[in-house]
Amino acid sequence: MSMFNESEERQELRKQVARLAGKYGRDWFTEKARAGEKTTELWLEIGKNGYLGINIPEEYGGGGGGIGDIAAVCEELSAQGCPLLLMVVSPAICGTIISRYGTPEQKQRWLPGICDGTGTMAFAITEPDAGTNSHNITTTARKDGDGWVLNGRKIYISGVDEAENVLVVARTEDARTGKLKPCLFVVPTDAAGFEAKPIPMEIVSPELQFQVFIDDVRLPADALVGDEDGGLVQLFAGLNPERIMAASFSTGLARFALDKAASYAKERTVFKAPIGSHQAVAHPLAQAHIENELARLMTQKAAALYDAGDDIGAGEAANMAKYAAAEAACHAADAAVQTHGGNGITQEYGMAGLLVATRAGRIAPVSREMILNFVAMHSLGLPKSY
Repeated sequence: MSMFNESEERQELRKQVARLAGKYGRDWFTEKARAGEKTTELWLEIGKNGYLGINIPEEYGGGGGGIGDIAAVCEELSAQGCPLLLMVVSPAICGTIISRYGTPEQKQRWLPGICDGTGTMAFAITEPDAGTNSHNITTTARKDGDGWVLNGRKIYISGVDEAENVLVVARTEDARTGKLKPCLFVVPTDAAGFEAKPIPMEIVSPELQFQVFIDDVRLPADALVGDEDGGLVQLFAGLNPERIMAASFSTGLARFALDKAASYAKERTVFKAPIGSHQAVAHPLAQAHIENELARLMTQKAAALYDAGDDIGAGEAANMAKYAAAEAACHAADAAVQTHGGNGITQEYGMAGLLVATRAGRIAPVSREMILNFVAMHSLGLPKSY
């Protein structure tokens, strides 16, 4: 194995996941989405085969692998046309944070369900008035006797209707001024005072986005994950994996788009030859493929650094990977639609929906502008601009 090839185990993992997801495929996925149904069947099968919790310690039902393994699973699902957003959230963000900072009791309570898919956990950080500026979050947690009381609002929270619990980022009330001291709480979705309303989206996905209302939600002391003074370190333990997973989500979608476009370009004949023989069709696809392979390489680097415990190096690489992957996916989807001509905007060929799906990667989970700010400051040493 050279340092630019994944291990045989990782390559085999990719094959197995691709085979499993291929049984379902894009048509099944979009049918579910358009009918307002869920992809639970696929989710549970991934869990049953041990792929869902592959990054979680074995003693809690996981595979004992790293973020690179769960990212490979995420990418292969996307590449088969079944991108599962909750892969980014439940095992990668929530699973990582609880594995790192949870007590043995908390790990035993929540990680097995994350691994087998029966106890999916959503993640709530974004707020209507804070957006990208997470230092402005106003969801508060105050101590009340032995427990906590939470109040606040969250927006664009994925898959709340499919989750048993939500890992909510709040701040202790005395930290309202000064720097953000985030605290992480596991909130059951059926808790009194917890309400979620779906947000109508243009994206074709079985996984919905929600606005969440948290009104005097009472929690026991052990709902707090980690140390209430642990601050940003605990939060970022989940955010670097989130960026690596988001990159894999995008590179998988790009692969799916390019695969469909290349197949079409080989078969579709207009001027006596397959349209793929014309450089005006071939070159944008080739360019998108190059961009995507570069993004995949940076994603691999970010995952390797993260799994080696280099949080600073992983942070820089994860941001770059996420940026590059979103750009590559947008270019791939655009080129794929154009390759299909009029067919590219029909439901039958399923290309146009990729325009919105890939475009979301430039916005979430962190905007491309904030990544450029990060790189300008941390990689180039330029003064902070905001």
